[in-house]
Amino acid sequence: MYDYEDDEDDMFGTPPPTQNNTSIDFKSELNDDQYKAVTAPFGPALVLAGAGSGKTRTLTYRVAYLLTEGVSPENILLLTFTNKASKQMLGRVEELTGIGAHRFLGGTFHHVGGQVLRLFGDSIGLPRNFTILDDGDSDSLLNEVIRELDPGFFKSKENPKAKPIKGIISYARNVMLPVEEVAKCRYPSNGELLAKISSFMREYEETKISRGLVDYDDLLVLWLQVLEKNPEAAQYYQGRFSHILVDEYQDVNTLQSRIVDKIGINHQIMAVGDDAQCIYTWRGADIDQILGFPERHPGTQFFKIETNYRSSPEILKFANGILENRKANENFTKTLKPSQPHQDLPVVVPTIDTYQQANFILSKVEQLVNSGTSYNDIAILYRAHYHAMELQIELSRRDIPFVITSGMRFFEQAHVKDLVAQLRFVVNPKDLTAFQRFACLLPKVGEKTASKLLTITEKVSAEKSISLVSALSENEVLQKVPADAKEDWIGLVETLQSVAELTATASPSKVVDEAINGWYHEYLHATYENWPRREEDLESLVDFASKHENLAEMLTQLILLSSESGDRVVRKGESCLRLSTIHQAKGLEFKNVFIIGLADGLFPNKRAIDGEGDLEEERRLFYVASTRAERSLYLVFPMLSNQHGTQIRLIQSRFLKELPQTGYELYNVHAQNSFGHQPKGGRSKWSRYGGGRGGGDYRKSF
Repeated sequence: MYDYEDDEDDMFGTPPPTQNNTSIDFKSELNDDQYKAVTAPFGPALVLAGAGSGKTRTLTYRVAYLLTEGVSPENILLLTFTNKASKQMLGRVEELTGIGAHRFLGGTFHHVGGQVLRLFGDSIGLPRNFTILDDGDSDSLLNEVIRELDPGFFKSKENPKAKPIKGIISYARNVMLPVEEVAKCRYPSNGELLAKISSFMREYEETKISRGLVDYDDLLVLWLQVLEKNPEAAQYYQGRFSHILVDEYQDVNTLQSRIVDKIGINHQIMAVGDDAQCIYTWRGADIDQILGFPERHPGTQFFKIETNYRSSPEILKFANGILENRKANENFTKTLKPSQPHQDLPVVVPTIDTYQQANFILSKVEQLVNSGTSYNDIAILYRAHYHAMELQIELSRRDIPFVITSGMRFFEQAHVKDLVAQLRFVVNPKDLTAFQRFACLLPKVGEKTASKLLTITEKVSAEKSISLVSALSENEVLQKVPADAKEDWIGLVETLQSVAELTATASPSKVVDEAINGWYHEYLHATYENWPRREEDLESLVDFASKHENLAEMLTQLILLSSESGDRVVRKGESCLRLSTIHQAKGLEFKNVFIIGLADGLFPNKRAIDGEGDLEEERRLFYVASTRAERSLYLVFPMLSNQHGTQIRLIQSRFLKELPQTGYELYNVHAQNSFGHQPKGGRSKWSRYGGGRGGGDYRKSF
């Protein structure tokens, strides 16, 4: 737990007089589009700021402009999604105007919500000295509540643990949907959970209030309750803020939008964002909030900021082409305009498989670095973490420094280590470390208990002259397993024995597939809210396994690679290649960008293609990825994929197919040697052989 720190400024105090020490020439310091938005008449406004167009600058100067027009800083509310963005903007305003940043009420939605609750939370039964639960504490509290309401709930394998349930409750609260509806989408066949989750949520909320606790979501949920149930508080905020500015408005969820609309009852809102960069709907962002803004706020003025200060004209033409194929209201259409010098066209690169994809990228990286480019200026972006597994393997082998914006390196992830530990134990049953790794995943099993269980198993194995893996299911061992872990133990042991049987006759890929779809499959579903992504990571190990003759060899290579990637420490100030999911790369920019895995089923992903996901969001994700690049953009995809041990032929992403072939070059990998150099007598490395609208089938060239 941690206590919420109050802001020093007193919301009810008498504000000091506004002092504007700086005369700002807005006309000369802004481009025409920015100037129109910054100096917009008071009233509802929607500023659609394209990628790399200076959105932050526009917001900063808007605040400065309001001050020069006589608006008091205490009458301006600035809502952002990160504290860093708020501090940067208000710090810049202070530099421009001489007015202290402390005089504004600005920050993240949750930060401002916390301040509101300190003042008015008691009107809804929340003490002013409330404590905010961190993520782990809120998990523990919900776990406690569920065990009290239903002591046997977690004993059923069908039921998820507290953390995924908290994720369901959190999502439901932020999108303002009944929790049963959200739970039904996540666990459609779990009738027990659907019947009980409302009572879990209700008791969890009541327990928090009774103990003077709030979780992260409460800072918004209870803020809205204050505005809706306390007329005095609502009138105070509605009257105080004559100007409300919201950054990254495309990312607001229903709850945040409702709060803004409630305070901005007089339509004194300027929302700044880009509907084409709405890529977080999976965590609650609602694109309908930005699209429906004009209807909720009659008289909304539209301002479009389209001059891009980041990317070359060639990259911008490519990015604009991505958006041309989506359906959009005319008011929301934008065309990015270049301000940077011309560079090469974006390059589309089909490769045979993910290994050739990795080899091509590192060959091109080597060329860039040899020509004077810093590793820091190169980024490799992907739709899902597992798409970069082979690339990480090659980077480790070649000792190329790299960092991952999107989290841990592939082999360091908990779910990968969990599965590998089971395989290690089957190959070497004396591997106590591996046994402890997966045994400790069971309830009431710690390292000491795990060690005792393995000791007993070894004794039974020797006495009965059976394999150690077989001995795991003997009664003498089962009797020593904690009661809460017995059901899991039986499923785990069945999987280990099944995997052990297969190792003698089946290929490593089939063995790995068996392990993935055994006990650990159920464990993933019950433990992690994001189990589909973790499952995709594990399934990529099947392809890795298919490259090896036997399981022992595969594990040797995997463990060596894991050690290599884990031991490589990036020194302070060292130039590093950047690997990142596209979601984590939003807001960043790099001179040279590779987007990998651009094949249907990978990007866009299979769920979106099958109608279970949002295909248009996948398109927006592609747009965001492309606009990270400044000078060069490479779009790479494998034509073959190993899925469950079977080679599957892939086709280039439908988003690439939609684009005219004049917007990019097509690169023939097979005309190059392994380092990308042109062989003597070879054909040109640049070749236009279709693949775009009206073009032929790119596969003819291979």
